[in-house]
Amino acid sequence: MNLHERRGITPPGSVMLLLALLLIGGGGLMAYRASEKPAQPNMAIGIGLVIVGFIVARGLMTVSPGEAKVIQFLGRYTGTVRHQGLRWANPFATKRTVSIRIRSTEIPVLKVNDADGNPIEVAAVVIWQVADTARALFEVDNFIAFVAAQTETAVRHIAGSYPYDSHGKGLALRDNADEITRRMSEEIAQRVQAAGVYIVESRLTHLAFAPEIAQSMLQRQQANAVVAARYRIVEGAVGMVQLALAKLTEQRIVDLDPQTKAAMVSNLLVVLCGDRGTQPVIQAGTATP
Repeated sequence: MNLHERRGITPPGSVMLLLALLLIGGGGLMAYRASEKPAQPNMAIGIGLVIVGFIVARGLMTVSPGEAKVIQFLGRYTGTVRHQGLRWANPFATKRTVSIRIRSTEIPVLKVNDADGNPIEVAAVVIWQVADTARALFEVDNFIAFVAAQTETAVRHIAGSYPYDSHGKGLALRDNADEITRRMSEEIAQRVQAAGVYIVESRLTHLAFAPEIAQSMLQRQQANAVVAARYRIVEGAVGMVQLALAKLTEQRIVDLDPQTKAAMVSNLLVVLCGDRGTQPVIQAGTATP
């Protein structure tokens, strides 16, 4: 089955309502007058007009804002009515209401393994809307449950395809939320395409390590942060030492032999890389025996 929504041709309901009232009123009046006189044909015609009027009235339907009417006659899809107000369709056709408002589906907290094999907890919300009413009703059994199931599958797949934290070496669930949610929206859209659903937006609403490893992961993150900070400090200290030696040599403030230069480099690195403040030692002169 490969149905697509098409426009249902329906006349204005006000015109058909007026016609139904005329048929019912005229037929009822004719039948009433025929009951006073032995004119059986007029009686039958009047009753027939009343019946026809009720049949015409049965085809009336109201289309509310944010809704659409899917018309099905003798098991065959005939069209969708999105025009708001009072409309009229085949009285013997089935008319099903489908909401075309924007909806949201929340995926509760799921426990999955990320790309590194670490158990994490993830939850998401997806904003969606029915774009093709024919496919939503006839391509899948229950399009609301279908969207929920496919969204959960996509969230599990995305969460398992990327690490929680990549430490700057690629996409990560924690550090690249915008890119991850964009890819998640694209995957959900592909999965729910069969149901005629348009994905407006999707977002991760919860992301954390599973409780059983949360403490150890926190310690690892803290250790990584310390190592990264130390790396930056050492990198900056080396640059400052190079600059100091270059300035001393350029301005000829003091002539440094290799041994003195090595001692100076060592002292500067200790001062710049140490955790605690250093205590300066002032050398006033050179001791002689």
